[in-house]
Amino acid sequence: MIAQALASRYRSTMAIQGKAKVVAIVDDDDLMRAALQGLLKSAGLLTQAFASAEEFLGSGHQHDAACLITDIRMPGVSGLELQARLNGDHCRIPTIFITAHGDAKMRMQAMRGGAMDFLAKPFDDEVLLESVRAAMEN
Repeated sequence: MIAQALASRYRSTMAIQGKAKVVAIVDDDDLMRAALQGLLKSAGLLTQAFASAEEFLGSGHQHDAACLITDIRMPGVSGLELQARLNGDHCRIPTIFITAHGDAKMRMQAMRGGAMDFLAKPFDDEVLLESVRAAMEN
């Protein structure tokens, strides 16, 4: 029920602004990426998923993303390094970090870098959807 209400609100926002907003998902875990895509699609959101930060950065879609959901720990470029690179390129995407291995230092670094939220896995779907909504309204 809540997901349906959120989906309606997201569709209204997207229609008013005339441009579809895309949520970029960057996570090396195939199952997590698929689960996040399914959740966001059920809420009426468009998604693009990437298996690594390098894939996302190489895609050219950084400027299309209205929101970024990324894992912290990934092989190669981490989520925090991704945030730093985007900030360095003046590409400020509202970012939500998700992690199973976060600590207070990581959280502080993410938030100082401009993160919208920092969620520990497993997280509540509704909390993530509310964070995405808030990020997309920014």
